[in-house]
Amino acid sequence: MKRTSPANFSSRAPIALVSSGLLMLGACASTPPAPSANLQAAQQAIAAAERGEAARYAPGELGEAHAKLTLADTAVTEKKMVLAEHFADQSRAEAELASAKASALKADAVNDEMKRSNSTLVDEMKRGSGDKQ
Repeated sequence: MKRTSPANFSSRAPIALVSSGLLMLGACASTPPAPSANLQAAQQAIAAAERGEAARYAPGELGEAHAKLTLADTAVTEKKMVLAEHFADQSRAEAELASAKASALKADAVNDEMKRSNSTLVDEMKRGSGDKQ
C-alpha cells in the first residue's frame, strides 16, 4: 500500500482550502438579483384592477393578487429571488384575472340593463299600437 507522505499532504492542503473557498464564494455570488420588473408589473396590474373596480366585482382574485405580492416581497427580504419572481408573476396573473372578471361582470350588468330597457320599449310599443286600433 502506498502511504501519503506528510510533505505531500501539506502541499495539497492549500489547494483544498482554495478550492473550497472558491466554491463557497461561487455559491454566494449565484444569488440572482431581485425581480424588480416582475414586482413592478404585479403592482401595476393590481393598480389597474383596482381602477377597474375589481374590489367590487372580483374581490377574491384581487385579494389573492395582494397576498401573492406580499409573499413576493417577503421572499425578496429573505433573498429567495427565484421564489420572489414566481410569486410576483402569480400576483400579476391574479390581478389580470381580477380585471378580466370585473370587466366581464360589468359588461353583463350593462347587457342585462339593455335587455330590461328593450323589454320596456317593446311593452310601450305594444301598448301604443293597441290604442290606435
